[in-house]
Amino acid sequence: MRIDAHHHLWDLERRPQPWLTGAELDPIARTFRLAELLPLLDAHGIDATVLVQSSSSLDETRELLALARDSGGRVAGVVGWADLTSPELPGTLAALAALGPLVGIRHQVQDEADPGWLARADVRSGLAAVGAAGLVYDLLVTVDQLPAAIDTVRALPEVRFVLDHGAKPPVGGGGWEPWAASTTELSALPNISCKLSGLVTEADWHRWRVADVLPYARHLLAAFGPDRVLFGSDWPVCTLAADYSSVVALAEAALSPLTPAARDAVLGRNAVRLYALNLPPSGP
Repeated sequence: MRIDAHHHLWDLERRPQPWLTGAELDPIARTFRLAELLPLLDAHGIDATVLVQSSSSLDETRELLALARDSGGRVAGVVGWADLTSPELPGTLAALAALGPLVGIRHQVQDEADPGWLARADVRSGLAAVGAAGLVYDLLVTVDQLPAAIDTVRALPEVRFVLDHGAKPPVGGGGWEPWAASTTELSALPNISCKLSGLVTEADWHRWRVADVLPYARHLLAAFGPDRVLFGSDWPVCTLAADYSSVVALAEAALSPLTPAARDAVLGRNAVRLYALNLPPSGP
């Protein structure tokens, strides 16, 4: 079983994506539908996916849940958005879960000006509500937000977290610290896993090589261990730097020193377990 644990879909005719600004993002400033992704999944033996929000919109989350519900099991789970600071959050989460396979919640913390945003009392109350609803919280942060992320994950041991894109390491500039030390400290907490995703777009989009990215991927694998790392393509954002096949090849290169069982865990089993994916039976 292979799972792509992180990708996006959006329809700009139905909903704008406010972050899609600037000429450098022009290549992905268009609609991306599941029909375009499916052949890529089939070519690489990807059985199912986790679809992740890309805007702070309850309406978008409802649309993603409907898409997943009608996908024939190819989209096995949705990480949606909800306002963590709303006192109505528990009811909102219950209503969303009734619409389709809601498996997690994410907010684009990376866009918050306050590096300590995660430490706010109202935010942590919302995170606790996400955990109480049986959902995972996807943690999208930058390196300077890692101290608050570490404190938050430590303060909420009952919440299951997953770190998106390895906290965006400075691949393009070849930097290492404080990213490496902070992700190592974060990995010591048992209630957080990490996605092997989004690394190519942290590199030089036009001149990156596998050797540029491998040290960062292998650091994450060593820190979190193969039982707490999940493969995700970050398609179509990844296409700014690499096509789907290149992202899969990079992951396979990073995983090549591992045992077959460990590779299988990263490429599928961990996502099924962490997100409690309800997959259709395979075979007769």
